Amino acid sequence: MSSRILIVDDSKFMRMLLADLLTRNGFEVLEAESGEQAVKVFLEESPDLVTLDILMPGRDGIETLQDLRAQSPEARVVMVTALGMEDYIKRALDSGADGFILKPFSAEKVLETVQEVLERPASGGS
Repeated sequence: MSSRILIVDDSKFMRMLLADLLTRNGFEVLEAESGEQAVKVFLEESPDLVTLDILMPGRDGIETLQDLRAQSPEARVVMVTALGMEDYIKRALDSGADGFILKPFSAEKVLETVQEVLERPASGGS
């Protein structure tokens, strides 16, 4: 059975890029365009992994990560961020992120990170 991945990004273009890449590689994809929507979809659909943009209007990726961890400590969450966001990366790791994808990303790096996190035992938070 293919893994289900929830892509969370306020940019429709970024969601489309990731969704296309992941579906072409056998994953089932769900999408959310905000942190609030992400938590709702996560609770309804229980995806195997979440890719979560850090910088979003409203609830940012860090707050959304904390919400997901509170609801489901074993959730697998990979943060997506641009280069030069080291302070956000540290905050996300401190909040329990399982991995990172840096923009602009390569298909190989996205697939490698997703597979690596999916193959790890669920962490139960940090």
